[in-house]
Amino acid sequence: MPEAPPSSPAGIESYGYKQELRRSLRFTDLLVYGLVFMVPIAPFGIFGSVFQGSGGMVALAYVLGMVAMMFTALSYAQMSRAFPMAGSVYTYAGRGIAAPVGFLSGWMILLDYVLVPGLLYLIAGVAMNSLVPAVPVWLWLVGFVLLNTAVNYLGVEMTSKVNKAMLIGELVVLVVFIAFGVAALASGKGRGFDFTPVFNSQTFSWSLAFGAVSIAVLSFLGFDAISTLSEENRDSAKAIGRSMVAALLLAGSLFIVQTWIASLLVPDPDALIADGDPNGTAFYDAARVAAGGWLATVTAAATAVAWGFANSLVAQAATSRLLFAMARDRQLPAFLAKVHPRHRVPVNATLLTAGISLVLGLYTASREDGITLLSTLVNFGALTTFLVLHVSVVVHYVVRRRSRDWWRHLIAPVIGFAILAYVVINADIAAQRLGFAWLAIGGLVLTGLLLTGRRPNLAAVAVDANPDSAPAPASGKENP
Repeated sequence: MPEAPPSSPAGIESYGYKQELRRSLRFTDLLVYGLVFMVPIAPFGIFGSVFQGSGGMVALAYVLGMVAMMFTALSYAQMSRAFPMAGSVYTYAGRGIAAPVGFLSGWMILLDYVLVPGLLYLIAGVAMNSLVPAVPVWLWLVGFVLLNTAVNYLGVEMTSKVNKAMLIGELVVLVVFIAFGVAALASGKGRGFDFTPVFNSQTFSWSLAFGAVSIAVLSFLGFDAISTLSEENRDSAKAIGRSMVAALLLAGSLFIVQTWIASLLVPDPDALIADGDPNGTAFYDAARVAAGGWLATVTAAATAVAWGFANSLVAQAATSRLLFAMARDRQLPAFLAKVHPRHRVPVNATLLTAGISLVLGLYTASREDGITLLSTLVNFGALTTFLVLHVSVVVHYVVRRRSRDWWRHLIAPVIGFAILAYVVINADIAAQRLGFAWLAIGGLVLTGLLLTGRRPNLAAVAVDANPDSAPAPASGKENP
């Protein structure tokens, strides 16, 4: 393999690893990857749940969610520069705090990464089944799994090309909905223009708003997965953090606009709040009010393709990189660290992710609460891991490196931690119980690893190999 260009991040050989994955991704590729993972039309699929949970203040839930995730993105940016390698929070917490903490963080983020592809396939299968009832949900699910596995197997360059095409298609559908939605409201359809999707004094409470954020945050999950591509990034290590922030700002703005318009077009908002959206069709019903059945069909089909192909494609890629990183450190079975000699992808991790997604998708497809169950579990796993991420920034930079960049290395992480802690406290009780049960299992696995001498040897715990990733000077004037 040719050596990476001079502008690429410092080699991971500095940390005791061999460069096995192909460095071929630029800032634009990373940005597109994050946007596709978050899905610009993500609210289409969970709009009804967020509407009910927020008392109709869907746009407010997404505003709060974007603010919370922005603080998390800032912490990711700092840690991705300190340790530019695959593994996401597993790597950052393990090197920023301690190896056992890294394992538990990786274990909790697995609850997000391993479950999310199954959730995406399920939502896509349900959407396609609503369009073509003759084809059962499980068959759509199997087809999406096989298609995505084939694309990911062919290499990250192929995944990147597909991402760009999918992103353009999603944005076209979104523009069409917004245009017809605004025209419909202007012509007197729906409730007309008002600010109730942002704030409604009759239903507002902080616990209600943050409880809805715990659902809405599902749409933002994905910007963090950009960090799993650190060893395939050929630009400066700063590109990882910058692409996260850019993707979050762009996607968040789109989420707020589309949910604001859809909220004003909901046929019966009181019934939606009281009875929920068991069939997941609330957004499509709003589209039908805007322009008729054809727009409802277009938005449903776009949801199926976006969630079942584009989003799950990058989710599968991110999950395989996390499994690869943990296996490389002897925290998971060694066969998951195998890299395909020609395509340069973690092939066994990719196939295992596909298998788990298929089993989970088929199982939850048989449950009436399948989508809700997986959504709450995915969110809880991600949010609890983000809490550890904020702590790792403070420990690594302020405690260990004596940084005096108070905003990026102390104040911002503390604010981000406080917001997410409040969201986790107000999350679904069932998700809390299952999430902590998963954490307890992780604790037992960690104990077994330590007792059998499989503690990870994380090189360069306190030393940044990349000069570009050195902490900010005392003046705090370094560019972000």
